[in-house]
Amino acid sequence: MSKILVREPIAEAGIRLLRDRGFEVEVDGDSNLADTIGGYDAIIVRSATKLTGDLIERADRLKVIGRAGVGIDNVDVEAATRRGIIVANAPESTVVSAAEHTVGLLVALARNIPQAHAALKQGRWERKTYGGVELAGKTLGVLGFGRIGQQVARRAAGLGMHVVAYDPFVSPERFRELGVERVEDEDGVYEAADFITLHLPLTDETRASIDAKAFARMRDGVRIVNAARGELVDEAALLEALRSGKVAGAALDVFSEEPYTGPLLELDNVVVTPHLAASTEEAQDRAGVIIAEQVAAALEGGLVSNAVNIPVIGAEDLEVLGPYIPLAAKLGRLVMELAEGRVEELRLRPAGQLRQRPRDRRRARRRRPRGTQPLDTRLHQPRPGRGGFGRRGPSRRGHDDREREQALARQRTRLRARHGVGAVARRAPLRRHPGGDRQGRDAVRRLGRQHREHDGLAHAARRPGPDGAVDRFAGAPRARGAGARRVR
Repeated sequence: MSKILVREPIAEAGIRLLRDRGFEVEVDGDSNLADTIGGYDAIIVRSATKLTGDLIERADRLKVIGRAGVGIDNVDVEAATRRGIIVANAPESTVVSAAEHTVGLLVALARNIPQAHAALKQGRWERKTYGGVELAGKTLGVLGFGRIGQQVARRAAGLGMHVVAYDPFVSPERFRELGVERVEDEDGVYEAADFITLHLPLTDETRASIDAKAFARMRDGVRIVNAARGELVDEAALLEALRSGKVAGAALDVFSEEPYTGPLLELDNVVVTPHLAASTEEAQDRAGVIIAEQVAAALEGGLVSNAVNIPVIGAEDLEVLGPYIPLAAKLGRLVMELAEGRVEELRLRPAGQLRQRPRDRRRARRRRPRGTQPLDTRLHQPRPGRGGFGRRGPSRRGHDDREREQALARQRTRLRARHGVGAVARRAPLRRHPGGDRQGRDAVRRLGRQHREHDGLAHAARRPGPDGAVDRFAGAPRARGAGARRVR
């Protein structure tokens, strides 16, 4: 039975899910992790636990690391990948909570709400001291336009703000869909924004990227909001910019070292919260359940859709490749046992259906038998056509001609069977008129009129007269253009 260590609290629903799957789950946040990590097949952490390369080297049995949240900067992903350990997170679990908390910090910073609240609690009524600024009409700069940044932009637009953003990894179409102005670099945000909110991942390039040089390129009186990662900001440079007035205020939910007790807490123009962006009941429930599902899938040899260090199979290919995943996992373990030393390169040669490219497989699935009508995938009913018989939809010119010819042939057959009249001449097949379907319909109407008049003549020919004799033309209407006349 696989053993799972839950190092930090997650939703009880997630723990219950793992136990229902038959795993042994231990919730332990106090023991020395370096001594105990070797006895577990999986570990679930949040942001406080740091899984360094040294810890991962001690994890002899570890197969999967689950991060109950978005960021994975507290996990040495490279070290885990070298040891074949899957790292998975829950990227969408805290998006709404983090975006809402960012907007809350934005409003609190603009209107000095925490300072006024604290003053009034202390018995000081200071209306003039804590006057703020409006958000409507101001420009919000978003650095990092991922899931959370996009949700913040949506909410800021609802407050009447103009939003500019920079993210080289997001397509220009996405910016246009959200009505956000896309700039080419960070300087475009610095030069335009009255408020700047950070939603960057923590990497070697972004660590301490908001430094003294960045503050110098910003507008005077800019306000900063950071609910992403504390290490993004050079806190010493921020402190100096706040004291000089270059930065009018800052709202911080994260810090370089937590719990934070530094000098930023002494400034009255700084709004702080103790890393609460993702701390809502809904977000924690989602994160716990999502990461439990990911860990269970990894231990059972299933698809880990949120893995960050292995390729994720697309939905279109999963239908074909899914049955092979457990077999591939077993073959991989067998190869590792049979190999002498470390495997540096692994070559695969697929056969049969797996040799087809994904596009070829989709084309094969879409292929339909000859003679069948294509289906409308939305309604699962035959696609409508356009013709001379009242249909609407795409034009089917050859089909219209065939229908007209078949209708005329059926009517000729009925006339001959009913009356035995040989005067009905076989018409040449209808050809499409240069004017389109309208002229074709007019031709059919004229032909139908002639048939109806001939039908009236045939009925009159068989009608008995007063003396019992059959008068061929008694009561028959005059046939147009046929030279017929009524005989009395």
